Amino acid sequence: MMKIIPIRVECYSGYRAEELPRVLCLGDERLEVEEVVDRWYQSGLDPAAGRAEYFKLRAGAQLYVVKRDSATHAWYLVAELPVRQRLL
Repeated sequence: MMKIIPIRVECYSGYRAEELPRVLCLGDERLEVEEVVDRWYQSGLDPAAGRAEYFKLRAGAQLYVVKRDSATHAWYLVAELPVRQRLL
């Protein structure tokens, strides 16, 4: 099972609160989000599973997958992946 880590996220708020992550705060490190690569939702028939929103974000040379719990509005770091270099 994947370990998730609570983090603080600063967001752009448009037509709704916490619409898009703009800054990830990982410990003392503050990372500006350069690109929202992907976004998806977790929901289902089982209400015990909870609802969440996931984002794959690029910040520097890393990709971060973060989760926002819809019930508690808490943010979690789910995965950290290197960005693959494009071939020229």
